[in-house]
Amino acid sequence: MIFPKRHRQDKVDPLLGKPASFGIHRYLQGSANLFEENRLLKFAIVGLFAITAVLGAEIYSSDQNRRTVIVPFGAGGDLYVTGSVPSSDYLRAMTRNVVALAGTYSAYSASQQFQALLGIAHPSAYNAMRDSLNAILDELSGNPTLSIATYIRADQPVTWTPSEITVPVEKVRVIGGTIRKFRGNLRIGYAIENGRFWLTHLIEDKFDVETR
Repeated sequence: MIFPKRHRQDKVDPLLGKPASFGIHRYLQGSANLFEENRLLKFAIVGLFAITAVLGAEIYSSDQNRRTVIVPFGAGGDLYVTGSVPSSDYLRAMTRNVVALAGTYSAYSASQQFQALLGIAHPSAYNAMRDSLNAILDELSGNPTLSIATYIRADQPVTWTPSEITVPVEKVRVIGGTIRKFRGNLRIGYAIENGRFWLTHLIEDKFDVETR
């Protein structure tokens, strides 16, 4: 006698012969396990975000404390910017350069010098500074013999804050054969962004006293 082959076995119901409470227990246990897995997943996601935030803060702090060394050709001293804080030597060097460009000029040199100043003008101050320098160029075009020389006074200290440098200067104005001297302060507004020096304003302050 040949018996037919059995291709598959019938599945046995695991709840067969079990009390009704057994099925409810299995359902609750499965739900509890799923809830526990979801809770662990949430904890993992929160932990990942926390680690990302900590790493981001560390990177930002490291970037702010990174020192950018700036050594122009022929310059000396500790010229550097740490984050957004320049060294004292760097501020002194920039002060001398700005005073030379903005304070000592003639009808023949002013245009080129003022273009150099506009090259470091902050975008927010560019238009106002350009208009102010163009007014000086207009004055020079009508007075070709006019020349200005400005010197940093050695008897007064140069002071600065995180946004402005106050420079005591003596200004010599020559037109024709007439020489006039004035003393006052040149206030140089500045900002340090991404290790770069920006001019924000140039103001002549208290130049109302003439000396001879």
